[in-house]
Amino acid sequence: MATSKSSSSAQNWTSTQAYVIAAFCLVLGVALGYLFRGSASPVAASSPATTNADSQPSQPRQPQITPEQQKAMVAQAVAPLLVTLKDNPNDFDTIVKVANLYYDGQQYPDAVAFYQRALQIQPRNADVLTDFGTSLWYTGDVDKAITQFQTALKYEPGRASTLFNLGIVRWQGKMDPKGAVAAWEELLQKNPNYPDKEKLQEFIDRAKQHAKG
Repeated sequence: MATSKSSSSAQNWTSTQAYVIAAFCLVLGVALGYLFRGSASPVAASSPATTNADSQPSQPRQPQITPEQQKAMVAQAVAPLLVTLKDNPNDFDTIVKVANLYYDGQQYPDAVAFYQRALQIQPRNADVLTDFGTSLWYTGDVDKAITQFQTALKYEPGRASTLFNLGIVRWQGKMDPKGAVAAWEELLQKNPNYPDKEKLQEFIDRAKQHAKG
């Protein structure tokens, strides 16, 4: 689902401001905080508009909602799921749905709690491990986020969304462009049909330039 999920400056290396995945895309050289949820397929990240902006007529700008309104919308969406969990507290799919709703609503501490709950049931689920790591990143826990990505890759080597996120967090969170390049080159090596190869190569080139100083 995902990804990314408003934007942080590329110079603000410690920012944990979240991106609503359905609404925003990473802009090269402007923002480097766009991550994918593990259950999402990476899509073209080229502009903060629709991915098919060149082929579709421009759409009217959607009205902005306040954080309070967004929180209320999420609460309304999760309410029936929480009722379900009262009757079946180990319903893995429902737990993940709640976590995903909190994630997409930018309520990352709540998302972290429910992803942890899901992992108690399926500790080797690469989707959930990736989502857990991404939520941790947005709460500011960089090292633990990387650990979750690495664990997900142990169970599902070559996972594209996980490697993409690992690269972003290594670069933005650890100031490690070489580590980002390594993750993204592994992504391309293990996913030869990766749909956004050209865009990812731009990321790699930018990271290599940064590594040179």
